Amino acid sequence: MPLKKINTVLTAAFILFILWFGTEFIVSPDTTAAGFGLPSWPSGDGGGFLIIKGIRDVVMALVLGTLLVTGHRRALGWVLLVEALAAYGDMTTVLAHHGSVATALGVHGLTATLMVVNGLLMMHETREVAAAPARPAPQPA
Repeated sequence: MPLKKINTVLTAAFILFILWFGTEFIVSPDTTAAGFGLPSWPSGDGGGFLIIKGIRDVVMALVLGTLLVTGHRRALGWVLLVEALAAYGDMTTVLAHHGSVATALGVHGLTATLMVVNGLLMMHETREVAAAPARPAPQPA
């Protein structure tokens, strides 16, 4: 299978996963929060932060989707690498707040690492396109 097709399928899977997960946090944060890995529900009016997390995820998925649909594959590779930082941040947050280590590593850490791999594969796919041609410009006869 060509690298371009593998990258497209992986990126589409990330887009759908992030979009689904983000939408769940917006629509039903109380039932989705447990899957995030933190040990307790936010106190007071803290539940609104779960909706913010959902909005962040939906926007991240839409950015990836826009770059995929418009064919900006090199930019898509860079954005995958940058957006992986959000998943690593989620992993760190769960670990720092004594949450589930399995969820921190198995969900957030694995997702982030796969996003990095996908981003690097995308960068590899587009490396020749980004490089300037080494041949001189043709001279008039």
